[in-house]
Amino acid sequence: MVDVKGRWAFITGAARGIGYGAALFMAERGCNLILHGRTAEHCAKVAEEAKALGVKVYTVGAEFSDISQVSTMLSEIDELGADVDIVLNNAGIQVAYRTDPLTTPPSDYEESFRINTIAPMMIVYHFLPKMEKKGFGRIVNTTSGIRLEPEQAGYSASKAALDKVTMDLANKYNGTDVCINITDPGWCRTDLGGPKAPNSPESSLPGVVVGAFVDDKKSGRNFAAGSFYGMTIEEAVAKAENDFPIYTGTIGF
Repeated sequence: MVDVKGRWAFITGAARGIGYGAALFMAERGCNLILHGRTAEHCAKVAEEAKALGVKVYTVGAEFSDISQVSTMLSEIDELGADVDIVLNNAGIQVAYRTDPLTTPPSDYEESFRINTIAPMMIVYHFLPKMEKKGFGRIVNTTSGIRLEPEQAGYSASKAALDKVTMDLANKYNGTDVCINITDPGWCRTDLGGPKAPNSPESSLPGVVVGAFVDDKKSGRNFAAGSFYGMTIEEAVAKAENDFPIYTGTIGF
């Protein structure tokens, strides 16, 4: 299992919900953090809580619907001098629920793809060369288990696209110590999931972060967070490494 103490993790969508929990989980294990919110100020609370756990913390802001802001944010991170070892791409948006899916406007797709697909992949492409050079890295992109709901077409299509490009890229790194995987937190009571969701945000842990700790040089797996709820991180890593197959292009997620 990877020891994250003293390493640096960049976590998007860290101001609340699942990203918030993931940030504190990593901080509790000694991992330094770069926390993203729509503005840096949005991350003030989680940053203070993480600092109280004895780790170094930076906060950055970017609206992911504006890709130029993503580029500026990445330049700001480079200037911090923190060597990012782990990327947890948690930020996302569910733009609308269309009771009549045939009225879905193009804007649902356009905004969803910018935030849920393009922005996280720009982040991945930015940090991957640095990880390759030093021979270590962990990337976990957040997917969704949503199926058979055309009422949420923009959201589901953007997550399906993220799955596809992530898994295809992961295949190129399988067998190296740069591990790229996805995680499905399940339907949780967050601002995105809404108050009627059956699961608490806490149920996503340790599943949404287990990809940061796996140490078997395998990429291209979908870690369904609900499969790990109630486990220690050590138990979760053992399950992740033994029970989850890698993507070969012949199975879907």
